[in-house]
Amino acid sequence: MLASGAALTASAQTPAAAPAAPAKIAVIAYQAAVAQTNEGRRDFADLQKKFEPRTAELKAQNDEIEKLQKDLQAKSATLTDADRASRARTIDEKKKKLQRGAEDLRTEGNQALQQVMGDLGKKFYDVMVDYAKQQGYTVILDASQEQTNVMYAAESANIGQAVIDLYNTKSGVPAPAAPAAKPQTPPKAPASN
Repeated sequence: MLASGAALTASAQTPAAAPAAPAKIAVIAYQAAVAQTNEGRRDFADLQKKFEPRTAELKAQNDEIEKLQKDLQAKSATLTDADRASRARTIDEKKKKLQRGAEDLRTEGNQALQQVMGDLGKKFYDVMVDYAKQQGYTVILDASQEQTNVMYAAESANIGQAVIDLYNTKSGVPAPAAPAAKPQTPPKAPASN
């Protein structure tokens, strides 16, 4: 009884814990922010350039298949059954080759994209955490998914651009050059009769 009385007296003398500071919450569309950094824009443009020749090759194959199909339809009535079957087989073989090529390109492209996002995402994450600590944020929510739990966030809670700017400064990667605008041709004067 004496021990419990001493414990009560001791607990009454300890100061009450200070109330916790209110949480400061921020949101960021993480994947979009990573892609919008200078480094992200540069790396994604490089990926696009890397896969452009194969994409053009697949488009050419598709155009050839469409031409062969139209030719077969146009000449179907005049072809023998053997010629028609031979042309149909050729078209099917080309379609299968196109499909395999497209699947390979999609797989390689996704792997390359994931590699870039993974490498860049790690560096961006570190900058984001440093920014959050400096600004006193206690929680950052990712609003980049379609099925996000963020129901509402004031624009002032969105730290995306601030972190992008900080990342660009720390990375030292210059902004990619904007594509040159195509010169516009003046409208033609209507022909007079």
